[in-house]
Amino acid sequence: MLMLSVAFTGISQAQKFAYVNSQYILRHMPEYAEAQGQLNQFSNDWEAEIQAKFEAVQRLRDAYQAEKVLLTEDMKQRRLEEIKQKEKEARDMQRQKFGVDGELFQKREQLIKPIQDKIYEALEEVASRSGYMVIFDKASQSNMLYTNPKYDITDTVIKNMGLTPGETIESDEDKDEKGDDSKGGARDKGGKSGGKDPSGNKTSTGRTPMKGGRR
Repeated sequence: MLMLSVAFTGISQAQKFAYVNSQYILRHMPEYAEAQGQLNQFSNDWEAEIQAKFEAVQRLRDAYQAEKVLLTEDMKQRRLEEIKQKEKEARDMQRQKFGVDGELFQKREQLIKPIQDKIYEALEEVASRSGYMVIFDKASQSNMLYTNPKYDITDTVIKNMGLTPGETIESDEDKDEKGDDSKGGARDKGGKSGGKDPSGNKTSTGRTPMKGGRR
């Protein structure tokens, strides 16, 4: 949740609240579209490499099954050890790239954090200037069942960042979503289905979430 809470001392007026749509703000930022493109490229390249490793394991396994009647026990053992080692290498790479705190997560933090900071600074300026005590993020507030448009300051924040409301940038993600919609929604909106290893595990990537405040 992106929520800005600003404390004002010596203010007697009632607390003022507002909200923004952080996803809509992000769609105005060229650097966000560029970052998403880079993340998608990293993901695609790593998925292809991991998939190739699992396919190589499957070929070794198929060859072993076809030839094992001709192999000695020692040869069988060596072949099975090779298959086991190759599969371990593939799974290790899968975890290294896509696991918790993996390289994709680290790349996302590296590329998205400066963009989040830029939005946060714009929010701080708008909040200080207009006396808002709390600014909520509609994009991540699933419990916001109703919002009055007059409290929506998204366009104000966009203008404060030197951008023009409505002039959004189409990212690779948006293009993918349009393609999915035209094909009947073969993939989930907002992310790729990800590759599969022979056991059916997925290596998935998704839309980068906004996180609250600075770290």
